[in-house]
Amino acid sequence: MPRSVNAVAARAKRKKVLKLAKGFFGAKKNVWTVAKNAVEKGLVYAYRDRKVKKRSFRALWIQRINAATRLHGLSYSEFMGKLHKKGIELNRKVLADLALNNPQAFEAVVKAVK
Repeated sequence: MPRSVNAVAARAKRKKVLKLAKGFFGAKKNVWTVAKNAVEKGLVYAYRDRKVKKRSFRALWIQRINAATRLHGLSYSEFMGKLHKKGIELNRKVLADLALNNPQAFEAVVKAVK
């Protein structure tokens, strides 16, 4: 009895990986074994960096809030401590957006905290 192989599924799997490798440089885009490794590595980086992106944005928001509060004579830590003590529930994303796009509203928040 002849050996049975599922060439259709195997080819589909390879095509899927090579499609994901589109745009890669050199052999990474068209050589199956190289492309497979490059795509796997890329997906690992994508998973990891979705978490890193959240950290990066939080750091950016903190820098923006700190810069804006220092214009009003407070440090970031003082401002956040007083904000929580007053019970004002604005997250860092909203505060950074106010500081950047609406300085008058941010100043009102700072005055409410002082």
